[in-house]
Amino acid sequence: MASTISTNPAHAHFESFLQAQLCQDVLSSFQGLCGALGVEPGGGLSQYHKVKAQLNYWNAKSLWAKLDKRASQPVYQQGRACTGTKCLVVGAGPCGLRAAVELAMLGARVVLVEKRTKFSRHNVLHLWPFTIHDLRALGAKKFYGRFCTGSLDHISIRQLQLLLLKVALLLGVEIHWGITFTGLQPPPKKGSGWRAQLQPSPPAQLAKYEFDVLISAAGGKFVPEGFTVREMRGKLAIGITANFVNGRTVEETQVPEISGVARIYNQSFFQSLLKATGIDLENIVYYKDDTHYFVMTAKKQCLLRLGVLHKDWPDTERLLGSANVVPEALQRFARAAADFATHGKLGKLEFARDAHGRPDVSAFDFTSMMRAESSARVQERHGTRLLLGLVGDCLVEPFWPLGTGVARGFLAAFDAAWMVKRWAEGAGPLEVLAERESLYQLLSQTSPENMHRNVAQYGLDPATRYPNLNLRAVTPSQVRDLYDMEAKEPVQRMSDETDSGKAATGAVGSQEELLRWCQEQTAGYPGVHVTDLSSSWADGLALCALVHRLRPALLEPSELQGMGALEATSWALKMAEHELGITPVLSAQAMVAGSDPLGLIAYLSHFHSAFKSVPHNPGSVSQGSPGTASAVLFLGKLQRTLQRTRTQVKAETPSTEEPPVPKPDEPMTPPSQQQDASAEDLCALCGQHLYILERLCADGRFFHRSCFRCHICEATLWPGGYRQHPGDGYLYCLQHLPQTGHEEDSSDRGPESQDLPMSSENNTPSGPATPVDLHQGTSPVPNPIQPTRRLIRLSSPERQRLSSLHLTPDPEMEPPPKPPRSCSTLAHQALEASFKGWGMPVQSPQVLEAMEMGEEERSSSSEEETEEEEDVPLDSDMEHFLRNLAENSGTMNNYPTWRRTLLRRAKEEEMKRFCKAQAIQRRLNEIEAALRELEARGTELELALRSQSSSPEKQKALWVEQLLQLVQKKNSLVAEEAELMITVQELNLEEKQWQLDQELRTYMNREETLKTAADRQAEDQVLRKLLDVVNQRDALIRLQEERRLSELASEPGVQG
Repeated sequence: MASTISTNPAHAHFESFLQAQLCQDVLSSFQGLCGALGVEPGGGLSQYHKVKAQLNYWNAKSLWAKLDKRASQPVYQQGRACTGTKCLVVGAGPCGLRAAVELAMLGARVVLVEKRTKFSRHNVLHLWPFTIHDLRALGAKKFYGRFCTGSLDHISIRQLQLLLLKVALLLGVEIHWGITFTGLQPPPKKGSGWRAQLQPSPPAQLAKYEFDVLISAAGGKFVPEGFTVREMRGKLAIGITANFVNGRTVEETQVPEISGVARIYNQSFFQSLLKATGIDLENIVYYKDDTHYFVMTAKKQCLLRLGVLHKDWPDTERLLGSANVVPEALQRFARAAADFATHGKLGKLEFARDAHGRPDVSAFDFTSMMRAESSARVQERHGTRLLLGLVGDCLVEPFWPLGTGVARGFLAAFDAAWMVKRWAEGAGPLEVLAERESLYQLLSQTSPENMHRNVAQYGLDPATRYPNLNLRAVTPSQVRDLYDMEAKEPVQRMSDETDSGKAATGAVGSQEELLRWCQEQTAGYPGVHVTDLSSSWADGLALCALVHRLRPALLEPSELQGMGALEATSWALKMAEHELGITPVLSAQAMVAGSDPLGLIAYLSHFHSAFKSVPHNPGSVSQGSPGTASAVLFLGKLQRTLQRTRTQVKAETPSTEEPPVPKPDEPMTPPSQQQDASAEDLCALCGQHLYILERLCADGRFFHRSCFRCHICEATLWPGGYRQHPGDGYLYCLQHLPQTGHEEDSSDRGPESQDLPMSSENNTPSGPATPVDLHQGTSPVPNPIQPTRRLIRLSSPERQRLSSLHLTPDPEMEPPPKPPRSCSTLAHQALEASFKGWGMPVQSPQVLEAMEMGEEERSSSSEEETEEEEDVPLDSDMEHFLRNLAENSGTMNNYPTWRRTLLRRAKEEEMKRFCKAQAIQRRLNEIEAALRELEARGTELELALRSQSSSPEKQKALWVEQLLQLVQKKNSLVAEEAELMITVQELNLEEKQWQLDQELRTYMNREETLKTAADRQAEDQVLRKLLDVVNQRDALIRLQEERRLSELASEPGVQG
């Protein structure tokens, strides 16, 4: 076979083409191949068939078989579906190239222009299962032999571009390099076509090229004229990417990748990173590809403190501009973070070089992301129509921690190609646009979990990819504005002003409507006469009546006799918060004094929006009414139970084990110090004035949301996730809470035990890393003198956080049985409750051998099938058993196929947890940004209302209505935020259980005769912690199920 290649020039060119790793090498080898075969490049599918006919030796045939199999799908109509359609694709990124490949397979003439002349982006992309299958079907393993061979599925942008470029060239796509698309040139007269404005001067043939379809994949910086782009803003988010040289040594290959670890559910790792290096991160990911690729989100204050940024500019573009970033400090920062995360096992980290020959490390801003309002348009001039479509980042800028960019980019490329096919079939412009917009609505909701499971069936037809597809979700009448027959204004960037996430339901239309509702709810109560929204509430009886109407079991009206106004109002405020989820906006003193009428109106409007649909008869409201701010209520009950639990734990725990830490719901002033009538008007921290929409109530005090932040990292604090330090009085998040010397010593743990998810054969904790001085550029390395077995201790904040979700059962409930004292029995009980599974029926080695042999026979039937071996499908019981077997013994080393499958599955689970956490974090950031905008608008309205102006009463009534609308939007955002915080708590417990499960196994795998007394004591502590976490998860799930059933029972049609 070698002699055939050496004597046939075409074979040699083809081999060079397959192996080429530089863009210019790909182009030159393809030119040589076409020259040797006498074929003109860029001739569409006819060129492909000519090359295939003449190049029929074994190595080429396997590639032709793959491409032919894809092209044989009925949707392509044997390459005649779009015959006569001329397309221009702008941008040779992964999405642009993928769209060009699909259009070429449809039989269209495809011309692609790219402003760059080489591929140099080393950054690594996460791949969804369908993208892996799709690329394999295009011959990815032929072009890149290491495609998806690790424990994580990913590929560098450069390698992805190279393999798609090779496929596009083979399919006859005409590609022009170093050409920038600057705009469209409409047809000057009837009968002429659309052309592109290009720079610098393009070849004459390209300059005269007339097309009827334009696909823009030029990135988020360029969106064609006519498209409207919406901005989605969050908190300041600074990302850092770093690519290090991959020497592919044995040591480097053995370093596990990090699918993602986030501070939102694994604070201990980042606390240790901060202590050892001074680096403060939100998350970090490590992929191993052509380079060692790290991406992380850094805190601004940390970058300023370590000298990475010169000055703290308010403008983000100036903050991260080249003039404000210190390259050497940024390199030290990235190297130290990477070294710590990999325990120094990558050795001396040397930066890869970018396109300009500089170290490939950069800081970027992803505070705001752009999303096009529409995915397609049609423009018509002089009777000539042009179909425009967006794919890639100019359609939706991806949020990098979710790993959705290339997956959704490919889906958009398929959808755009389907649109072109419908266009070529003669479908009307409005019909084509309506179908495309119907598909676009699905794009942001797609995930591997909610798409069709059988990725092998995926094709161009959307029905093969999206379950429950409705191509008529958008009607032609709704997209008339996308059919442009006249000149339009340039692209506009619209800010997503409210971003309320969910529409504010039950919004109050006016004060009169609110007053009528309050009168209806309090009618019939003795001594209660609501005639206004101010003085009628001063005696507290009206508010007590309202609470009783909504929760009749709380008290009898007769119990109010003898209560003073302040006592009754205080009771009603407390019950509303604890039992209805209505957080206070003003104090009991202010309500009795009538000093804050606007605050009272805002407070009552929260009742109205939550219980507007409640019937007037008493006792009709269930525990989880649909209108109730149930998430806020759930968190409130959680925190009150937390207080009781901590009291019990503190009483049971020896004082030497846990130094006292202030509780989150401790008052910040002595309990005897009462609030005055204007306490809610001043922030408890800064002492400045508090406007209604700015008020955040925590522990009975009112704060600015901007003040209720960690003193060190400035992160917004959440209920149950902060402490006030008794020494300095500042508030801190749990990660940055200052500790006593004793606690610092006990929490000084090395990176091997920092709760970083790892998949390795040896689970034994190793030693700590040496702290890093960033300015010295040193790297943390494992300490060889550290013993390999030691007690892993949790710091005080970690122990407090671990217990923060323990739900104490109601007094009438039967207490759980005491845990057994037997260590082995404890282990089995804990692990049986573990999500990992335990107690699976043991399969004999013969069964495993038979399964392994069957898999080997299946996967070794041909060399190509071996290359494309995919995960073995496992039922859940078998997967649980094999995972336990793999982690608890060396048996699985004898079954490499199953071992690879299990490791990959474990990494996939880590990735899912990470992506979920990052989606939550992003949404929380967007909610915070939206709340800031609402606060600013609310302050303006409140100032106008409170001023002694001569504005007419009608104008003031309008201002009040606008203020109430803002209050409803804020309440909706706060409720969504509470829902997300509950999910964060669930992630915390899942992660903690996984960590304790792994730690427990390290002890259980040791011989009993080799365990020391300290080992047994540590094992017992881990067991008890694991049992505690399992019980907390069970209690949380049980409470959520009760909440779900209660809400279900209260739905219309269910009651009665």
